[in-house]
Amino acid sequence: MVTPRHEGLTGIATLDAGITAEALRALFDLSIPNGEARVLSCDLSEAVPAVYRADAAILYASRDTSLGVIVEVQLRPDHRKHDSWLAYIANLRARDHTPTCLVVICPNRQTATWASLPIETGHPGLTLVPLVIGPDNTSVITDVAEAVGNIGLAAIAAITHSENPQIRAILAALTEALNHIDPAAAQRYAEYVTVALTGTAKTEMEQLMATKSYLYQGKYAQSLIEEGRASGIAEGRASGIAEGRASGIAEGEAKSLLFVLEKRGVELSETDRKNVLSCTDQELLTAWLERALTARSVEDVFG
Repeated sequence: MVTPRHEGLTGIATLDAGITAEALRALFDLSIPNGEARVLSCDLSEAVPAVYRADAAILYASRDTSLGVIVEVQLRPDHRKHDSWLAYIANLRARDHTPTCLVVICPNRQTATWASLPIETGHPGLTLVPLVIGPDNTSVITDVAEAVGNIGLAAIAAITHSENPQIRAILAALTEALNHIDPAAAQRYAEYVTVALTGTAKTEMEQLMATKSYLYQGKYAQSLIEEGRASGIAEGRASGIAEGRASGIAEGEAKSLLFVLEKRGVELSETDRKNVLSCTDQELLTAWLERALTARSVEDVFG
């Protein structure tokens, strides 16, 4: 099953193929053509029952040369992948008529070690050694300038080093570096990294996003509100069928407000929580929700 962490790492790798190329050059010294860089269809099946769908496929091409890159995210060892990976390479090469390599992103050392093992094909001299991105070949990046210089690698490294004692400094450098790129792209990187992190690292990322001010933060915060509204209003409207649409939508706004405040690290007393959930004034709830975007305390929301 594809997990949010899996999707987050795949999103980082495919958000900007050009930025991903810089990361691959830095890690593996690959001769990636300068020119066209585009994400391809990841369906690498043939006209047979078996389905081969890679996590991502990227084509880099110039006037004279091209290179296909299969990107796989692997969260744990799975020996069945060896056959799939061989098929991905062969099928992309046959479909797009381009030399092809395999890159496997592993957020933990155990999986990275496994993924780095040579895969014997059975044909003499034909052995696949995947190009693995993991904790051992990604730097701990705590310098903002270094992160700005290779934002894709910095984003991936934040995940491969999510259990590093310096994780807060790593994430602080990354979130500040995102302030120096296109805000729309920065928002997506911030979202993908947050989704891909777990445990303490995820909490640290959410706290940084809640307590710092960045150019892209408005887009990130708005996406947070929309996420809260999507779940809150849906739940509120469900009860609104029985209790009346207006009260149902108000309940959705109340749940959205609680969701955003939780993400921003603003703690509510039980009394405040009850007051929010019992409020039926939709305009007041909307005003509170807008204040919650930048709130750092309960007083910032309720006055």
